[in-house]
Amino acid sequence: MMIITKCPLRVSLVGGSTDLQAFIDKYGRGSVISFPSTLYTYITIHDNHTDKYIINYSKKEEVDDATEIKNDVAREGLIYFDVGPVTVTFNTDILSEGSGLASSSSYTIAIVKALSMYKGINLSDFEICRLALELERNFNPLTGYQDGYGSGIGGFKRIDFHKDRRPLFRYLDVAFLEKYDMYLVNTGIKRSSTPVLQSVNVEKSATLLPLVDEMETAIEANDYDAFERIFNEGWKQKKATSNMITANPKIKQMDELFAKNPKIHAVKLSGAGGGGYFLLLCDKHVDAIMHQAFDNIGKITKIHANSQGVVGIEV
Repeated sequence: MMIITKCPLRVSLVGGSTDLQAFIDKYGRGSVISFPSTLYTYITIHDNHTDKYIINYSKKEEVDDATEIKNDVAREGLIYFDVGPVTVTFNTDILSEGSGLASSSSYTIAIVKALSMYKGINLSDFEICRLALELERNFNPLTGYQDGYGSGIGGFKRIDFHKDRRPLFRYLDVAFLEKYDMYLVNTGIKRSSTPVLQSVNVEKSATLLPLVDEMETAIEANDYDAFERIFNEGWKQKKATSNMITANPKIKQMDELFAKNPKIHAVKLSGAGGGGYFLLLCDKHVDAIMHQAFDNIGKITKIHANSQGVVGIEV
């Protein structure tokens, strides 16, 4: 028996940092607008008929006990579900380490889905996301709420996080985004999100909350001028929350370059900042122009919003 699961990588438009536990503890709530993209992480699990756990990712591990596994996602998942020796393989559509696209959360959701199927346990997508967050915080306590719920639950949506309550979802019309061609541009800079998140000024992040309300209103009114203004204001305010977000000179250079291009209506660095991918919302049918302008500074990948969250099959 082989289980194959896939989970999208999420793209956040506004509200990042308000989903951090420290922010919610202080202000009682956080909120983001995001969508899962058409880029995925993948997990396969199958019996290997040996007495060893075999874990394949950028490295290969063979160990006797699950507690010896160095890959955090595999170790925490296998221990939680009490699964004996199996082979677990990780794959992705894009260079995901330090991407700002919540790849760690996406992988954790994918492995929870795979292991629950392997064990014959029926979990809803919401339950999978909740458990994945719990497991991920075992090795990354600073994991925000938006990463898992933004990846594992499909659709263009606003997610509200409240202290001591389950998240609330409000679905938005994905047709709104079809005015744009959306691209991710790789900065070529890998970073751990942990030091960036540790540097975030919670008080400065509070200005991002009203922008979520404003963006939702703009989307519902099909007001693209307001949407783009709010999007870019959110990126400006996000940069003010930590001096590490654009500390690298290449990131500053790329940010300035994108801001000057008339074909680009909105831009931000995905995730915590400090590296990973820029998100660009552009005019339609500008593939050739974008590649001509930016291929020399970073790999460009076109994306779309995804109605699907985590899925799995048994083969």
